[in-house]
Amino acid sequence: MNVDLHCHSNASDGILNPNEVVKLAIERKVDLLSITDHDTLNAYHNLADSPRIRLVRGIELSTSWRNLDIHIVGLNLDISHQSILTAVQLHTVARAKRAEKIAAKLDSKGIKNSLEGAYIEAGCGQIGRLHFARYLVRIGAASTIQQAFKKYLGKGKVGDIGACWASMRSVINWILEAGGIAVLAHPAKYGLTRTKLNLLISDFKSSNGKAIEVISGRQDQNLTHELASLAKKHRLFASCGSDFHSPDVPWSGLGQVEKLPTGCSPVWENW
Repeated sequence: MNVDLHCHSNASDGILNPNEVVKLAIERKVDLLSITDHDTLNAYHNLADSPRIRLVRGIELSTSWRNLDIHIVGLNLDISHQSILTAVQLHTVARAKRAEKIAAKLDSKGIKNSLEGAYIEAGCGQIGRLHFARYLVRIGAASTIQQAFKKYLGKGKVGDIGACWASMRSVINWILEAGGIAVLAHPAKYGLTRTKLNLLISDFKSSNGKAIEVISGRQDQNLTHELASLAKKHRLFASCGSDFHSPDVPWSGLGQVEKLPTGCSPVWENW
C-alpha cells in the first residue's frame, strides 16, 4: 500500500485546504491517509470520506521532554471524544499565549504588528511559528522562511519561546481515551544523541506510546534502518509519513513515502 500517516493542511501550518490535500493524495494514488494538523482537528469538520482513499482521523499534539519540544501523532481517533477535544482546547490556549510572547519579543527588535500578521497568515488555522516566519518574509524582514527561523525564530533566537505544553503522559492518555494510538513523530529530527534518543523512546513507551515514525519524508536509507532497529528494540510499531506542508517542498512530498523496511510491524495493522 501507499501509506502517508503524517501530513498537514491549512488548518494548521500547511498550504492546501483539507479537501485539496485529499485530492492530491488521490492523484498520487495514496491508499491510506491521515491529516495530522498541529493541535487541531479542524481539517475533519467538513471533510467527506471518499471511496478512492481510506482516511484515518489523526492529529499531531505538542508536548515537552527534558525542556525539548516533542511531537506525538495520534492516529485512528474518535474525533468527537471529549478527551481529544480537551487536548485541542488546552493546546489552542497554549499556542495563543506563546504567540503573544513571540510577538512581544519581535516588537523589542523593531518588528511591529507581528501578532496580527501571524494571525492573518494563519487564517482559520492553528497559529504557530511558521506563520510568524511567513509574516517576516512578507514584510521583508527575511528573504525566506529558512532565514526567518535562522534570524528570529530558531533555537536560541529572540523568538524561540517555549509553550506550556501538557506532559507526554497526559498527551498519550488523551489519544488513548479517544480510541487512538500514539506515535512518536520524526524521532530523528530532535537533534538527540543515540543515547538520549533511546531515553526518549523508553520514556515514550513507558507512558503507553505504541509506535514511532520509522520514515518521515525523504530520508537516508541508513537512518531508516537505524530507526527500524530502534522500533524493534523497544518493541514498538512502525509508522511512516511525508510530513507534507506544501507542494513545493520536494523532501516532504505527499504520498511519496518509501515503504517500511522488512521486519517492521506497521502501525495500521495493529489498531
